[in-house]
Amino acid sequence: MPNLLITDDDHHLRKLVRTYGEQEGFCCEEAETGKQTLAAIEKTSFDIIVLDVMMPDTDGFEILTEIRRTSQVPVIMLTARDEEYDKLKGFELGADDYISKPFSPKELMARIRAVLRRAGNTQTDTLHFGGLSISQAFRTVTIDDQKLNLPPKEFSLLLKLAQNERVVLSREKLLQTVWGYHYYGDVRTVDTHIKSLREHLGVYRKLIHTVWGVGYKLEYTEEI
Repeated sequence: MPNLLITDDDHHLRKLVRTYGEQEGFCCEEAETGKQTLAAIEKTSFDIIVLDVMMPDTDGFEILTEIRRTSQVPVIMLTARDEEYDKLKGFELGADDYISKPFSPKELMARIRAVLRRAGNTQTDTLHFGGLSISQAFRTVTIDDQKLNLPPKEFSLLLKLAQNERVVLSREKLLQTVWGYHYYGDVRTVDTHIKSLREHLGVYRKLIHTVWGVGYKLEYTEEI
């Protein structure tokens, strides 16, 4: 599932966009400030970012400048103003699209899909960890070219960990991103699925590391 970061100081707007994004199959994260936005980008590899121009601690143009120093991730700018100057400035700094408030969430989703198509970022990449390959587009896993039939939730868990290699993801975070933001199940559900996933992975079970008291991370070493 592609990762979407929603940045805006309006709590209700973020929740609205998140609801539509999750319905479209995105794993969504939120940020209220520029500082939170940059912190989120450091921790997670996002496929697209919806970036508000006006935030409490800075403006979206400064954040976009910082993003473009190290990444070409697609960015759609949000603004309460429909001024040509703002749009031109955003495009000059590397924005991929612009949408003015108020907007239709359905239109925003359509723009996100269009930007991802133009960027060629439709999750067709395959992640490789030695003899283990994870196809994001076809949602398949192979070990030494032999297809592994994983249950959907186990695949989503593996993919989320693989997309954030070496990053420790808490059980709560995995519940939100794999089972859905509105899922209120026991965090032990994650442990149960991780145990089953490890059994399916065989020797590659060593990829998944338990970080006691926190959660899990995926880390590949040539020793596997």
